[in-house]
Amino acid sequence: MKFIDEARIEVVAGDGGNGVASFCREKFRPFGGPDGGDGGKGGSIWAVADRNVNTLIDYRYAKLHRAGRGENGRGSDCYGKGADDVFLRMPVGTLIVDSNTGEHIADLTHHDQTVLLAKGGDGGWGNIHFKTSTNRAPRQKTEGKEGERRELRLELKVLADVGLLGMPNAGKSTFITAVSNARPKIADYPFTTLHPNLGVVRVSHEKSFVIADIPGLIEGAADGAGLGVQFLRHLQRTGLLLHIVDLAPFNDEVDPVKEAKAIVKELKKYDQSLFDKPRWLVLNKLDVVPEAERAKRVKDFVKRFGWKGPVFEISALTREGCEDLINEIYGYLEVKRAEEHRAEETQMTEEARGISSIDPDDPRFKVLD
Repeated sequence: MKFIDEARIEVVAGDGGNGVASFCREKFRPFGGPDGGDGGKGGSIWAVADRNVNTLIDYRYAKLHRAGRGENGRGSDCYGKGADDVFLRMPVGTLIVDSNTGEHIADLTHHDQTVLLAKGGDGGWGNIHFKTSTNRAPRQKTEGKEGERRELRLELKVLADVGLLGMPNAGKSTFITAVSNARPKIADYPFTTLHPNLGVVRVSHEKSFVIADIPGLIEGAADGAGLGVQFLRHLQRTGLLLHIVDLAPFNDEVDPVKEAKAIVKELKKYDQSLFDKPRWLVLNKLDVVPEAERAKRVKDFVKRFGWKGPVFEISALTREGCEDLINEIYGYLEVKRAEEHRAEETQMTEEARGISSIDPDDPRFKVLD
């Protein structure tokens, strides 16, 4: 299936049915009175997060989504039937934005999350609502209200704990294949990966995390070179970035330090918050480097790159060093999750205290004499 992570759609909710002005016309009831029913409610349009959907391809070609109109009311106190709601199933991780105002309508972050996109119009009132003691034969009725109409922009940002960053042919696809259940295309030419890939890394039977691989970046990507930065949005939800560097490029004229600095530059140019995310340096393809030269080459790279953070030496092809890296990642994620959980508990406790504490000097709580 083709991977689509952006789409623009228009949603149109159904109009409400019209109320009706009607009078009872039964035998032996010459003055039966008003019996006009209300119009039915128009159908609403909802977005539903579905973990079984992984692309926005259904919305790339189906631009307009319209709900049905409510039925008009009828005589004999008959109300019009309401139209069925329309449910649009979208991948978990979809961001829904109003194209005209830029308002963020919803961020679908968990399965079965349901969000109202366009509300259906209410049905009009029949003349039975206007009967009074002085107006026993009302001819008033109201029209049904129009349903909401919106133009929306859908952006899919995959949900992953760890994201892979690097130049084309740095070995990202080989790495995600070695440590997870993902099976992306692997070849000896650049830009083998053309869309993001997700893989589940199993540390043990009950311990796992999700890793995301995106197409490689090159210098000038922020200006549209290569595949540009159109896939960097998929790293914005991750908690940790792995900067994978090819330490032994086939072309001797290629400088790994220059390429690594170019990646960092493009990352900062795209999004400062993404640049500020925790980032680890992973030096790949050590199986190509003679064992006697490894330590010297790694030390030289780190010094010239000016790197102060964690450094890992691996070979994704032979899986050397991969297991230690995976264990370190899981330990880091566990600490982060625990910190976030404690922060949420603290916030909930403070909010509860704020609700329960009453200031006796607050004039709203003073007893009136």
